[in-house]
Amino acid sequence: MQAFGFYPSCISGLTKITPFYAPDNRGYFTKVFEKSIYAAHGIHISAQEQIYSYSQKGVLRGLHFQASHSQDKLVHVVHGAVFDVAVDLRANSPAFGKWEGFYLSTENRQALYIPQGFAHGFLSLKEGTVFCYLCGHPFDPETNGGIRWDDPEIAVEWPLEKIGGQGRLVLSEKDKYLCTFAEFMGIGSAGYKRGRF
Repeated sequence: MQAFGFYPSCISGLTKITPFYAPDNRGYFTKVFEKSIYAAHGIHISAQEQIYSYSQKGVLRGLHFQASHSQDKLVHVVHGAVFDVAVDLRANSPAFGKWEGFYLSTENRQALYIPQGFAHGFLSLKEGTVFCYLCGHPFDPETNGGIRWDDPEIAVEWPLEKIGGQGRLVLSEKDKYLCTFAEFMGIGSAGYKRGRF
């Protein structure tokens, strides 16, 4: 039996979690979230909605954020594997503009808590990946936006070799035309200002 484990990352508040896990001869029982245990480790998420996405290998979703009503998220893989990325967009954070990446999969059973004020995205590394988001604020289409996955200033090191190269990448039309980090920083065409979070 494996108890909950909480492992802070290099960016304040961004936390890798190993859920409760109890295998036996029938299979296993796992629990990803328990409010009191999370609170004891300084994580206070008030879940408002739970979302699942299904992705083929090579699908990249992100990097998404809400300019208002920012969502904190608890994410994990139900089936398959992803490279999950969180970018710190909190104006007063020492890590502003920095990113961290995490491999989340059925095999490692790890989850990730992403505080408010981050952009988030993932690359699906296996066919039929099912990804779960527990969100602390409802989706807000009016302020939903994002930063390009390949922005040169943020420079996320996506493991594209694991999907057969960039030619195998699958993006939505929306994600192809997200704003740049420079636009996010200024008043440019995207209309976002540093400090919205």
